[in-house]
Amino acid sequence: MTGTNNGAEAGGFTAIVLAAGKGTRMRSDRPKVLHQLAHRSMLGHVLAAVQEAGAARLAVVVEPGRDDVAREIERMAPGASVHPQAERLGTAHAVLAARSALQGGQDVIVAFGDTPLITAETYARLRAPLRAGAAVAVLAFEAADPKGYGRVLTDGGRVLAIREEKDASEDERAVRLSNAGLMALSGAQALGLLERIGNDNANREYYLTDAVALAVADGHTVSVVPVTEEEAQGVNDRVQLSAAEATIQARLRRAAQLGGATLIAPETVFLSVDTVLGRDVIVEPHCIFGPGVVIGDGCTIRAFCHLHDARLMQGADIGPHVRLRGGAVLEAGVHLGNFVEIKNATLHAGAKASHLTYLGDAEVGAGANIGAGTITCNYDGVSKHRTIIGEGAFIGSNAALVAPVSIGAGALVGAGSVITRDVPADALAVARGRQIARDGAAKALRATLKAAKAAREAKRD
Repeated sequence: MTGTNNGAEAGGFTAIVLAAGKGTRMRSDRPKVLHQLAHRSMLGHVLAAVQEAGAARLAVVVEPGRDDVAREIERMAPGASVHPQAERLGTAHAVLAARSALQGGQDVIVAFGDTPLITAETYARLRAPLRAGAAVAVLAFEAADPKGYGRVLTDGGRVLAIREEKDASEDERAVRLSNAGLMALSGAQALGLLERIGNDNANREYYLTDAVALAVADGHTVSVVPVTEEEAQGVNDRVQLSAAEATIQARLRRAAQLGGATLIAPETVFLSVDTVLGRDVIVEPHCIFGPGVVIGDGCTIRAFCHLHDARLMQGADIGPHVRLRGGAVLEAGVHLGNFVEIKNATLHAGAKASHLTYLGDAEVGAGANIGAGTITCNYDGVSKHRTIIGEGAFIGSNAALVAPVSIGAGALVGAGSVITRDVPADALAVARGRQIARDGAAKALRATLKAAKAAREAKRD
């Protein structure tokens, strides 16, 4: 596991992430911490941020038997230790479930798997007072409405305690400085403070926040690190999940714009955490970028496009209403028009499909022109098959290319053709039924149909 240079210079720290909550208010079969923001789990956001902040050791406290959570931990933080918490007796009890990770005297940051908006920079700020001699640092914010939050009690700027609302007096409940939950503890003091926390409170739980009063009683310094209420927001239900999504989307849009991309209506564009938008990219309104999308410099993404696992190279121009998925690759200067879908296909430089086309499991040569309504018939009901279209080929409208099949360079496929055999380079292929016109047949057929309809109606009467 690697961190930033700043974290390495500071000697690293131990991050303990509490992720054992059931999240019953989510009304979901999925663990709360696996619900996603910008196509990354909340837990994934936390694990990524603490590693970026310089965590040298990472421990995650989980509900026993959650293999799905364990897999996410392994994916996002290989080498992190996993600690089951069979009983839920409070946050301090949860931290001590990872007791083995507290050995060694490193500074400790306690993070929560359901506060996914805390940035790496904030984690670094939270730890900073420890390096200046504080025993404990707490993250806190001025709440517009502090109801439900623990209150950070101070005297002349000196922290005295954190009081859970159920245990707070009327005067203490009037305090707006609220506990964000996250805490940093000096490596020299962490284990000793945690082991002394008792459960003499309304809920009979072991509160991590009681470490503050214990440190103060021992004569140690406790610092408050400010954070905005928006960044500190936790997620307990789907309403809060949508609010957190809005926050992270605003961050991603801002970063994309500062990086040189134009988002014409930013509030209508939705990005993933790994979306890459190059310089001078233009994104029109109502576009969605799923995971694995890389957009090269100078590309234009027109309105109502949906991209997932796709790569566009310099100057590609797509949309409106284009869908790219499953390994779509568009090389420089490729043009896709309205209602085109590309899946597991590469379009080489300058190729175009201007409208109403599906290209799946295909390779399209440079400069090839795909007519309206063309489809690659890539699935036979059991297996997928590949279509190869050569450089400079022209595929007429409403052609069906039945894979596996190869269209040679410079070949021309007539409109309406069903191509089931390879077409040589520079050949003309036409595969459709012969047109027949019978004089007067339409008039006779209409008369027959009308007579039959009249007979049926007469019979009903």
